[in-house]
Amino acid sequence: MSIFQGLGEGVSPWTTLDLAHTLSIVLLFFGVGFLIANVRLLVDLFRFRRLRTSAILTWPGRRPPYYGLGLAIAMALGVVVFVKLVLQARPPGDVFGESMMLVYYGYLVPLTARIARGFYADGVWSETGYLPYHMIAGLSWREGEQLTLLLMPRMARVARYLIVPRGYYGEARRLLRDKIAQNDIHFADRALDLGVRDDRDTV
Repeated sequence: MSIFQGLGEGVSPWTTLDLAHTLSIVLLFFGVGFLIANVRLLVDLFRFRRLRTSAILTWPGRRPPYYGLGLAIAMALGVVVFVKLVLQARPPGDVFGESMMLVYYGYLVPLTARIARGFYADGVWSETGYLPYHMIAGLSWREGEQLTLLLMPRMARVARYLIVPRGYYGEARRLLRDKIAQNDIHFADRALDLGVRDDRDTV
């Protein structure tokens, strides 16, 4: 008896079944998580479809980090789904996790990357989603290698950010000042507001 035969005989079929069962549970949890992410991206796409006619000052969206890696993952997942459904004739439920990840990386991320960032009639489309003007509690500019507008949503502690091309900087500042003048944006602390502060000075 060779050493390889001995190792092969030492592997229990129950161990293989346990690993397969564990993997299927992990993929199920991944599928649920990516399903939630897909729903959120679909909401963004339908919102953009509704708002795109109200664009005031916009520019093409930037590709997210590791965009190419995401497409490579989508191609690999497509192969896995094809093998399981066509070659192995497995039920659709067995590819739920892989399918949700495929939809995310292969379709929804590329589509949402095309959403025009910038200013619309009723809000700002930042790098992390849409924020209505009346939900802006504060803003500030960060100047470095790229111009970044930080937006603090009301009732939230995490700021959103919008990368503004330098060619749009002046027009973006004027637009924000106009929105503040029209009271579309107002973030003064009413409890401490003595009527001498002009929110436009923040811009």
